Amino acid sequence: MKQQRWFKAGWPPIVVVILLLLIWQLTVTWGGTASWLLPSPLKIWRDGTTDMPRVWMHSFATLRLMLMGFAVGVTGGAVVAGCLHRIPALKAGFYPLLILSQNVPTIALGPLLIILFGFGLLPKILLISLVCFFPVTMSTLDGFMQTDRNMYNYMQMIGASRRQIFYKLEVPHALPALFTGLKISATYSVMGAVIAEWLGGGVGLGYYMILQKSAFRADREFVAIFIIVILSLLFFWFIAGLEKLIIRWNAKKSS
Repeated sequence: MKQQRWFKAGWPPIVVVILLLLIWQLTVTWGGTASWLLPSPLKIWRDGTTDMPRVWMHSFATLRLMLMGFAVGVTGGAVVAGCLHRIPALKAGFYPLLILSQNVPTIALGPLLIILFGFGLLPKILLISLVCFFPVTMSTLDGFMQTDRNMYNYMQMIGASRRQIFYKLEVPHALPALFTGLKISATYSVMGAVIAEWLGGGVGLGYYMILQKSAFRADREFVAIFIIVILSLLFFWFIAGLEKLIIRWNAKKSS
């Protein structure tokens, strides 16, 4: 039954993608568009398979970087959300600053981080962490606010400590919201890694794209874009699968 549901939900977007690729191929072929300007899907595929060893090497570098930044960012976000929730005075002081920090474009922070920390791994991880930090913090804080008030009052009435209420009631209620933030951060982490590689470094898909831009290789730029999309989708599905595994009650409620 699950396979049938997946097939019913999955085939419409697959057909749309195939149709779009077909239209793209025919438009480029019949229109005589120069391949350096807009390569056809078949050319992109051929060039991607030819250059695959280098693409894999850069992809693994980006994957490694995004996983490190993601781990630091989401861990920091979850810890900060817990602290802000447990200390209302802290939340009153820092919450407006959290909102304000999102008005600073990520790309603008890159040069500043490089000036402060150099061209090594640290500024790249910090940039990805900042991108992942906000969604996790805000969604987890929202999850804490969704705690069942009746159950909260009941636990207070039977003498549960603040610590017991936090770990046994508020944290489980915040888990679905936390995973929502993790899924958003998972897609943002790939974008953050590519931006970090644009700003400096000698390996990774961002660096690979800079090289291909200089050589006017639009076909290889598309190869990198497709790999970035695939990495984002796989990471998102991994977090979604982890959510179903850990929060079984929420999965049943959603279905």
